[in-house]
Formats: sequence, C-alpha cells, structure tokens
Amino acid sequence: MASVPEHLSPNLHAYLVAHSTAPDPLLSRLITETAERFPDWVNLQIGPEQGVFMTMLAQLMSASQAIEVGTFTGYSSICLARGLSAGDKLICCDISEEWTSVARAYWQEAGLADRIELRLAHALDTLQSLASSPSFDLAFIDADKAGYVAYWEELVPRIRRGGIVLVDNTFSHGRIFQAHPDPDAQAIKDFNGHVLADERVDLVMLPVGDGLTMARKK
Repeated sequence: MASVPEHLSPNLHAYLVAHSTAPDPLLSRLITETAERFPDWVNLQIGPEQGVFMTMLAQLMSASQAIEVGTFTGYSSICLARGLSAGDKLICCDISEEWTSVARAYWQEAGLADRIELRLAHALDTLQSLASSPSFDLAFIDADKAGYVAYWEELVPRIRRGGIVLVDNTFSHGRIFQAHPDPDAQAIKDFNGHVLADERVDLVMLPVGDGLTMARKK
C-alpha cells in the first residue's frame, strides 16, 4: 500500500482511510500482490482514498473518454474505469510488460477489460500519436517525473473544455523544499510552477496522497 503522506500523522491518515470507502476484495488482493511481487516499487501504487476519489470524480463528470499516463499494476486504472460506463474508453500508457501483465489480469477479473486499452510504448510517443482534437474528459498523470511537463503539454490540448487533468506526486514527499532537490523533486518543482502559469486551466493542489493537482480546462 502507498506510504503514509508526510503532511498527515499516521493516526490521522489511518482515520482518514478508515472513514473512506474501503477497497473491495479485488483491489485488496491487488494491493497485496503488488507488495509481494514488487516490494521495491510498491510506493508507485496510489492509496485507497485516492482511488475512491478518482472513481467518484469520473462518475460525477459522467466521463466517457479518459487517459492515464503511468499504469503500474493497475490500481488507478481500475478506479478510473469503474467511474466510466459500458462502451466508454480508458487508454492506459505504460512501458512495462511485467507490471501491466498484473493489471491486465485484474482488469479481466473486474469485468473492465472491454473499456481499457493498454498502449505499451513510451508515453510521449503514444500521446503524440493521438488525434489533436480535444476529445478526452479526464486524464491522470502518474509516471516519470522528468516527463511531466511534456505529458502535460500533449494532454491539455486534447482535453475538452471543462475536462479535468489529475497529476500525482506534486508534493514529492516534501523534497521540493530542499535547498538542492534531487532530479525528480526538481522536476516536480518545475512542473508545479509551469502549470500554475498556464492560463488554459484553473487548478487546485489537493493534500491527497503525495499531493494531487487537479486542473480544469477553461
């Protein structure tokens, strides 16, 4: 499971999770399997409270076309796809066959395989291959931090007016405040400044997980 966010005490985070809708048995098994198979990468998985938020947001928006950059073992994609309806589409961008093989198995078991399309390639190549028209309702970025600005610049023109872009890890575990941030933290710091200056969107940074920026296209 995702680590306790630094901006919350362990007790408060546990209380928050306990008073949000709990992961169902399928998601609970995915959390466990991910931790067992990829212990060095388990923090790439979003927390359960963030998953609930993303499902509810997709439902509230009546989103029908969504895209995710960074899929890992599929927790976030299941949460997004559950907010869509039959016949809707979620495109998932990732480069790891190993990680996404777990995701595909759980998509199938969850009955969501028909609404999720996995594209195994560098995400920037996938995004640039998409039609340039604004067709997506909802996007989620949770991948390599150095690529965030490039992913943002490819996605925003492809989001419809009123559509939402969610961006994960925008607190960078507090490392953005260090005098000499590591490369990932510096990339997040640069990204946060970049999107704040983007007049195409209104945005709010939410204290969900490791920081979740939500931008609405004007």
